[in-house]
Amino acid sequence: MITRKKIIYAILILSPLVCIFFSLFIGRFPLSVPLVVKILWSKLAMSASSLPDKYNTVIWEIRMPRAILGALVGGSLAISGAAFQGLFRNPLVSSGILGVSSGAGFGAALAILIFNSTSYTYIFAFCFGGLAVLLSYLIGRVYNTTPAIMLVLGGVIVSSVFSALISFAKYVADPYNQLPTIVFWLMGSLASARYHDFIIGGIPMTIGIIGLIAIRWRINVLSMGDKEARSLGIDTALNKGIVIICATLATAGAVCVSGIIGWVGLVMPHIGRMLVGNDNKLLIPASLSLGACFLILVDNLGRVITGSEIPLGILTALVGGPFFVYLLKKTKGGGW
Repeated sequence: MITRKKIIYAILILSPLVCIFFSLFIGRFPLSVPLVVKILWSKLAMSASSLPDKYNTVIWEIRMPRAILGALVGGSLAISGAAFQGLFRNPLVSSGILGVSSGAGFGAALAILIFNSTSYTYIFAFCFGGLAVLLSYLIGRVYNTTPAIMLVLGGVIVSSVFSALISFAKYVADPYNQLPTIVFWLMGSLASARYHDFIIGGIPMTIGIIGLIAIRWRINVLSMGDKEARSLGIDTALNKGIVIICATLATAGAVCVSGIIGWVGLVMPHIGRMLVGNDNKLLIPASLSLGACFLILVDNLGRVITGSEIPLGILTALVGGPFFVYLLKKTKGGGW
């Protein structure tokens, strides 16, 4: 017998694939569904295509990597947000709570200032995102322990410092070349998505996602509190470290290839709770699917609603903010 939960799970599994497919014929260059299907089939069957090269270029070199990378980035941010919300037992926590987004932003700005190009942006953004989390962890250690509240405070401090450094980088940047590049990167975009981004950002994102899915049941235990988790035989320090490392890898990998994109890691886990409940064994995969679909749809929206592309960070805030207010009113604050 098909139950409501089975239907929800099937939809969550298939929806990212459906969103990726439909994003292939959305854009300024019109492509019909039969034409897209024909291009995909000729490539998968490894047969010669009679269509002009421009069609294959639009599908395989521009829209396909952008859609897949959007799914990875959105899923990584959402699953990291869900993991941190469970770990810190706080529904207002997002994927950037430990300063990874601010650290990555400063790393990207520093690379643009030093090398006057975006060639080293990915490496600097990823490294400084990891450094920010490490600093937050070191600040949060009190008497050889890491209370959740101290980790959050450490993240707030590190985020504030790196945000100030970003402002300083913009202040000293060349206003004609470097400053526009820094500002545009910080607003978030998938416009330059190519297959080499899967190697740079896809590997840490995949490792982080797989790690969080593998230990998602332990997040349920950690969300009960340190004393309860230890009484059940869980090494709290080790498991907290694993969750933080996996979430950091996923978030840093996403930010380094897409820029700073907010609200995904905050709103998507709440939608997941409305669908599957608070059990992280179900919530973590649901957040992954919802985040992937959300960012693909927002990216498609940003490409078509105006003559020029709207950065993702702007759209996610405009869509996520009011929708989060709607969620709070609908659940009356009881969704947690």
